Amino acid sequence: MKLAILGTGKIVQEGALPALQQAGGIDTVAIFARPKSQGKAEQLAARYGIPQVYTDYEALLANPGIEFVYVGLINSVHYEYTKKALLAGKNVIVEKPFASTAAEVQELCALAREKHRYVFEAVSLLHMPNFTAIRKALPDLGAIRAVTANYSQYSSRYDKYLQGEVLPAFNPQLSGGALYDINIYNLNFIIGLFGRPKQVTYMPNIGFNGIDTSGVVLMRYPGFFATALGAKDTESPCFVTIQGEKGWLRVLGAPNELKEFEVHLHGSGQTTRYALNRYGHRMVHEFQEFARIYAAGDEEAMLSGLAISAAVMATAEEARKQAGIVFGCDG
Repeated sequence: MKLAILGTGKIVQEGALPALQQAGGIDTVAIFARPKSQGKAEQLAARYGIPQVYTDYEALLANPGIEFVYVGLINSVHYEYTKKALLAGKNVIVEKPFASTAAEVQELCALAREKHRYVFEAVSLLHMPNFTAIRKALPDLGAIRAVTANYSQYSSRYDKYLQGEVLPAFNPQLSGGALYDINIYNLNFIIGLFGRPKQVTYMPNIGFNGIDTSGVVLMRYPGFFATALGAKDTESPCFVTIQGEKGWLRVLGAPNELKEFEVHLHGSGQTTRYALNRYGHRMVHEFQEFARIYAAGDEEAMLSGLAISAAVMATAEEARKQAGIVFGCDG
């Protein structure tokens, strides 16, 4: 897999590039940045041995030696850059959230199928051995009655927000906010296991510019409810619990890391802890899985992932609009 990286931000510097070093099977051949960030791109290229630096996206897309692009840019341009790549015949790995609306996700999925190209949303938890093991453990819990997910992490950008400086993470014009950032992991965890909910209610804390700085999504499923709390304005211990009539399961820590979980069955007298992920960096497993799917031509695996992406975005958009949060893409 010959891959070009788009972006020079935190997710690229601390996420994608270090993970790609460990993943294997992927050759990072180029990095793209806007002209004002060219210096950052050149520094990253030198550090990671990336041979080409681009500030012209069209020139990058014209390079026949690039098979994939990784879209690590701000939320509001995920759709635009992914669409351009697909139209140019490239495959795409796009950071979460896939896009800003359900219609954008549907269009990109249809375009990928039309062009016979692969497109993946980079949601790390879905590709971890721990997540696979949690799915297998669910029947042991009996009938599920409640799911609770809490991912609360005080944003490094929130102090500036309180002072009136709005960075992309808190900018509704750029598809920011807690729901589309931190809470999207909770939604992927829950929907990845149980599918799209029947009913959705969002109760956010809204900041001075109309963006959600934290909030709770309440989801109704047949026979049980699920709550997803995501906060960028406060912090607390993070966890996920799944409560069944025959036992419970608890994820210890944030769902995006999914480092370990424990299972307790009624009457067993013991709680068993599992830590099955093979790498310390949370993004290695997903890159390995994308490379495997591409090498094997496993289109069904790609489509299975896209079904989760579509359900998550439909749920997030419904929650967002229900709460009156307006993005720039809403026109």
